[in-house]
Amino acid sequence: MDVRPSAAQQLLISTARDFLRRQWSLDAAQRYMRDERGFDEKLWKHMAELGWPGLLVPSTLGGSDGSILDVVLLVEEMGRASLAGPYVTSAVVVTSALLAAGNEAQQKRLLPALATGDRVATLALLEDSGSADAEGVALRCRVPGRLTGQKLFVKDAHVADELIVVVREAVGPSLLVVPTDRGGIVRQALDTLSEEKVFAVSFEDVEVRTDDRLGGAGRGGELLAPALRAGALARTAEMVGGAQRILELVVEHAKTRVQGGRPIGAYQAIQHACADLVRDVDGSRGLLYAAAWSEAEGRAADVDVALAKAYASAACLAVARRGHQIFGAISYSEEHPLHLLHKRIQAASVDFGDAAHHLETIARRSGLQSG
Repeated sequence: MDVRPSAAQQLLISTARDFLRRQWSLDAAQRYMRDERGFDEKLWKHMAELGWPGLLVPSTLGGSDGSILDVVLLVEEMGRASLAGPYVTSAVVVTSALLAAGNEAQQKRLLPALATGDRVATLALLEDSGSADAEGVALRCRVPGRLTGQKLFVKDAHVADELIVVVREAVGPSLLVVPTDRGGIVRQALDTLSEEKVFAVSFEDVEVRTDDRLGGAGRGGELLAPALRAGALARTAEMVGGAQRILELVVEHAKTRVQGGRPIGAYQAIQHACADLVRDVDGSRGLLYAAAWSEAEGRAADVDVALAKAYASAACLAVARRGHQIFGAISYSEEHPLHLLHKRIQAASVDFGDAAHHLETIARRSGLQSG
């Protein structure tokens, strides 16, 4: 296994870091937390010009023929910058679902517009049970037929042109692609700690057509699995990027904050704490890259992805909490960027399965059963 970035991937990383340094800032992230749409649409267009929304899309459909490892490297930089926007939901999760489940006509209709950033799509999966996989879905629908019910915690639903809706047919879970301008779809904003734009989406007797279904009836679980792994990897990359930024802020603070006549970084206790941060960030990154490599190579990556997400969820949150201890009271104020990075890591840690969900996956794949 060689997960060192290739020359092209190194160029992607350096381009992303330079672009985000010039076009975005942690101050901008703070402002857009309170913005109704939650992201900079002009910046989204610039990202589209760089080809980022089409990274996973085949070149024949207007994309870049990239891999999930390319996406992970890019999203890590977005996490480091605390970039807001629908990139993970639209360019990673829904794109992966369409590649896995869409027929040729559906892919030709949807993927080119997603690749150029002209349209945005998101996944409607979660319900009252909170189950992070398709097998836990209870929302019933006949295809063709009418859909009535609700999905919760649908990220970026307010800007989505299409929803990938996971429903239960008589033969099992199925995937539907439903345009948001279809009559009967109501979106209600939910309050979140991270200020990410998350919605309850209600379906009130919404028309469902035969050609709305992605893949075969009852195959939603297997067809959605690659998209859920891609989402877990992308959110893990966000956590790693955010933790890396916290590490950089903490080290700079330790060099410049003087207490007792010398920088606090001269004290062994602070040095040991910073060493713990490096361990947690590098350990999370190593597991992330290994899992992304396995997924990109077409290997069985369920356990690798689960391990990366579970470990990073705990380790990156530990980085944020230790960062608060080193900075002290100032880092708890909204004027300081650490609180925003911490909230984003917290939100990412539970998206596409929390640590307990992924540890359960590891246990099942290892032949263990929960008591």
